[in-house]
Amino acid sequence: MKKVFTLATLLLAVVMTTSVSAQDFSGIDKSPMDMAAYPTDYKVSEKAVRIIYGRPQLKGRSMDELAPTGKVWRTGANEAPEITFYKDVNFGGKDIKAGTYSLFTIPGEEEWTIILNKNLNQWGSYFYDESADVARVTVPNGSDSASLEEFSIAFKDAKDGTSLVMGWDKTRVAVPITM
Repeated sequence: MKKVFTLATLLLAVVMTTSVSAQDFSGIDKSPMDMAAYPTDYKVSEKAVRIIYGRPQLKGRSMDELAPTGKVWRTGANEAPEITFYKDVNFGGKDIKAGTYSLFTIPGEEEWTIILNKNLNQWGSYFYDESADVARVTVPNGSDSASLEEFSIAFKDAKDGTSLVMGWDKTRVAVPITM
């Protein structure tokens, strides 16, 4: 009995080793996932808000080619970003309950529409459903003299709270958040 058990264990080890070593791993993502949280200080473990998003790069392309003006955009690359509010907030003038939402945008020449949507785990904006919108906020389209190659999201302290700031190329868009 002991020989059978030893032989079975050895056989299982060989099978496991063979199947693990045959595993294919994908290469490095060309639009890596990133995360921003507020408060931004890493020493503060109790966050108020966090967003996870993909970071596309221009790579010689125009921003309008990747985030077309007037069309719903996934706000980054790959999956639509998911933003989690750990407490109730006011997001650009709209009261939002604590929870996790998908973030979409509609880029514009003068202003952007920022959309919080209750449908999660969405790839791109292919299955975006406007009826699942929780809030739509319109904010002015700003600019900066410095160009950003990679789409970026950050939280910045403001006089009356904080702002979720999105930047790409020379475009900057900020949504005020009051906690």
